[in-house]
Amino acid sequence: MSTLSIRLPDSLVKEVDSRAKALRVPRSEYVRLAITRMNEEVAAEERRKRMRSLSERVREESMRVCAEFDAVEYGRGKTK
Repeated sequence: MSTLSIRLPDSLVKEVDSRAKALRVPRSEYVRLAITRMNEEVAAEERRKRMRSLSERVREESMRVCAEFDAVEYGRGKTK
C-alpha cells in the first residue's frame, strides 16, 4: 500500500476526525472511504455521459429509420 501526504485546512481535519470517531473508524480509513466514494461518483457520471451520448445517436438513427418505414408504408415523408 502506498502512502499519500496531503495538506488540508485545520477545519477539514477536525471534521474528518469528528466523523471518523462517530463512525468508529480510523482517520485513514475514513479518508480512504471518502476517496473511494468520490472515484465511484466520478466514474458513474462518466458512464451517464457516455450512455446519454450513445442514446442520442441511436435515437437519431431510429427516427430516420422510422421515417423511412413510414414513407414506404403510408407514402408520407421523404426517404433519404
